[in-house]
Amino acid sequence: WLSGSAVWNYVAMASAILGIRPDYDGLRIDPCIPADWPGFKATRRFRGATYHITVENPDGRQKGVREIEIDGETRPGDRIPLAEPGTRVEVVARM
Repeated sequence: WLSGSAVWNYVAMASAILGIRPDYDGLRIDPCIPADWPGFKATRRFRGATYHITVENPDGRQKGVREIEIDGETRPGDRIPLAEPGTRVEVVARM
């Protein structure tokens, strides 16, 4: 743990498995999870905003997001636009 491996494990899990990756103008959600996972929840702080992310996997998919709901507004794709610093954003991503 003193070598920095804990940080790299966190980065690997958050970006590769859970698929929550920073992008220039927001966050991208592209999980790669087992088909039997019903989903997961995560909180991500990014550029001063806090994102509460729920990923739902009703069809047992392993990869790909159909749509994202951001503060109640549904949109296609897998990108969450950048929010103002200090705001809290509720996100539901459906695979």
